[in-house]
Amino acid sequence: MDAMGVIRRRQPDGEWVWQDTDIYTYNSNNATKQVLVGHDDGAHNFEMRVFTIPPRGFSSLDEHAHDHGVLVLQGKARVMLGDTFDEVCEGDSVYIPSMERHQFENLTDQPFVFLCVIPPKPINK
Repeated sequence: MDAMGVIRRRQPDGEWVWQDTDIYTYNSNNATKQVLVGHDDGAHNFEMRVFTIPPRGFSSLDEHAHDHGVLVLQGKARVMLGDTFDEVCEGDSVYIPSMERHQFENLTDQPFVFLCVIPPKPINK
């Protein structure tokens, strides 16, 4: 049987939370991640996630073997890309190539929310 499409609806309360989606805390700063579309949904070529960084918080300092495509949904942050720092805000997009160190730092007293698309994670067999 072929995979069926999936629709995830945002909660009606105005928060950046989607119905039928688990919320994972992924660092000591209480930043969260939600997987909106992934392998469990039948998506074999990409994963789409939403991250929320609390006021004055930050994402993990990371570098990965995969590219990232980011779209800022809410807020303002300083993004570190390698040795460069720049500010991004709602509507901005960010490309992060593989193995580039990166981190987002929320500059405001409101949550910083971004959509992030990556290639699929390998399936452990």
